[in-house]
Amino acid sequence: MTLHDDAVLVLKAYEAHGDQAELRQVYLDHLAARPDGMWKACGAGHLTASALVVDPERGRVLLTLHKKLGMWLQMGGHCEPGDGTVAGAALREATEESGVPGLTLLPGGPARLDRHPIPAPCHWHLDVQYVAVAPSGAVEAISDESLDLRWFGYDEVAAVADTSVVRLVEAARAALER
Repeated sequence: MTLHDDAVLVLKAYEAHGDQAELRQVYLDHLAARPDGMWKACGAGHLTASALVVDPERGRVLLTLHKKLGMWLQMGGHCEPGDGTVAGAALREATEESGVPGLTLLPGGPARLDRHPIPAPCHWHLDVQYVAVAPSGAVEAISDESLDLRWFGYDEVAAVADTSVVRLVEAARAALER
């Protein structure tokens, strides 16, 4: 199975409501029209994979101050040819960017979808967002892609991040309560 095929299956299985259902269809339509829709080279936009790193024991999330965008975001980025699944790409990105070994994705698939414009050459990122649980006592290590890494309490995120990250934190908290 290709990464493209995996993405289609993940999106079809994603339980979406309201605007998430509409957005899921945008992703599926994009993949149906673009065999290269998983890759950065697809100028019309492409799927990306991200994961919000959560420490549920301490009620906090780890965000990265993105080097190029200058914003506090969850870990994530472009899919790579070695990625077998979208979930695997999200976990790889979270591990690389956080420096935290032993992250595990919450079961049940993505927590949210988020489509956002990116300056050329990418145009659009169609982000598939997961939740990664940090092991007890996790210690972060900054990567080359970050200006900073910092833990924020759930209620502190709205003061530093945009609404897409706040919505992801809300979805993560809801998933953790299940």
